[in-house]
Amino acid sequence: MKYIVFVMCFLSSIKSFSQQEVKTVQPTIMVIPFVKENQDIRTILEDDFNKRIAISKVKEAFDNRGFTTKDFTGTLKIALKESTLGNNKKTDLKTEVIRLSGADFYVEVEVFFQKSNSGNSVKLILQAYDSFTGQSLSNKVGKSGKFYTDDIAKLTEKATVSCVEEFLNTLNLKFGDIVENGRSIRINIGFNEDSDYNMDSEITGDGDLLSEVLEDWLDENAFKNNYHLQGVSQYEMIIDDFRIPLKDDRGRNYRSSKMARKIRKYIKNELQLDVKTDVEGSGKINVIIQ
Repeated sequence: MKYIVFVMCFLSSIKSFSQQEVKTVQPTIMVIPFVKENQDIRTILEDDFNKRIAISKVKEAFDNRGFTTKDFTGTLKIALKESTLGNNKKTDLKTEVIRLSGADFYVEVEVFFQKSNSGNSVKLILQAYDSFTGQSLSNKVGKSGKFYTDDIAKLTEKATVSCVEEFLNTLNLKFGDIVENGRSIRINIGFNEDSDYNMDSEITGDGDLLSEVLEDWLDENAFKNNYHLQGVSQYEMIIDDFRIPLKDDRGRNYRSSKMARKIRKYIKNELQLDVKTDVEGSGKINVIIQ
């Protein structure tokens, strides 16, 4: 009898556990207007009612599906305030807004309102990017269909609904890959034209070549040893897919600049070589050995 009671309790506990909600980590998103070259992101929404409607509807669609969204207009005001206070950082306003938002991804929305004798329609182009590497993650086109109405909000909502589920599913899959396997960045390692070294230089007492020592370091420091070496020549090493963690040990977004610093310190302190690094667009690290 005691055995039967034990089995029943055990099965009950399994059922109870299986019914518990499993929470998945979802990215934070900021929806921003698509900006052409030389367009002013400060006034693009003020000048176009259709774009304001589109931004609002796309953000609303994300909110309704449980995503944490960042407010573009509020973040833009903060960026403008910092600029007014004399912040002279050499960066464009769009980049600064994305940085200040702290969002994992940003989604650019491009909207087209089309009028015709057969009905009016709205077409949306949604493009999602990793805020910290600039890598494209999801691209979809939504169409409202043609209707005899001037209600831009309704047409925009229909265009959003037509593509948002597939768009978010793709985004979630990409985010899941980043959580599991790390963010992908590119690393180029080269030499100053006056350098006494190249990839074939013996750099250790055991006769290890510089290229071999660097490969060992990359293997040890890539997230889960996950990287792809595109090629090595006498004067260059190209890593076209080097993975870094999503977060650092304090729970903050792990930026490419942290990895650039790590590489620089290793080459300077451990290999005793002069070196310079720079980061392009948060997704590419250039390493120049002097």
